[in-house]
Amino acid sequence: MYSLTVRDHVMIAHSFNGEIFGPAQKMHGATYVVDVTFERSELDSDDLVVDIGLASEVLKELLGEINMQNLDELPQFSGRNTTTEFMARWVFDQMAAGIRDGKLGKTGNGLSGLNVTLAESHIAWASYRGEL
Repeated sequence: MYSLTVRDHVMIAHSFNGEIFGPAQKMHGATYVVDVTFERSELDSDDLVVDIGLASEVLKELLGEINMQNLDELPQFSGRNTTTEFMARWVFDQMAAGIRDGKLGKTGNGLSGLNVTLAESHIAWASYRGEL
């Protein structure tokens, strides 16, 4: 299995509902380092997993929707705890939709899997991986 990873970051504010979150129930900020790993069993006709430039652009565009935003105020997250785990799945879903919509050009054809990791620090991160 071949893989290629692109990285970006996003800065957000949010709060959580539920006693389990302790002081994180209050408004706080987070800066996530976001890694998106594209997978395919064989390289494409240009010997690529995916076009790095396009992959980076698509990731930057989708993170732009939430960068410097209070996630508590965005309708797509209404009623949800925007935990690192939850946000890893959200990035996965947005990237998968972009792949289906052809945003990665022909290099998006034949991708078999996607792994998204959000690191909230050098000691804690969460991932979501799925088939395409």
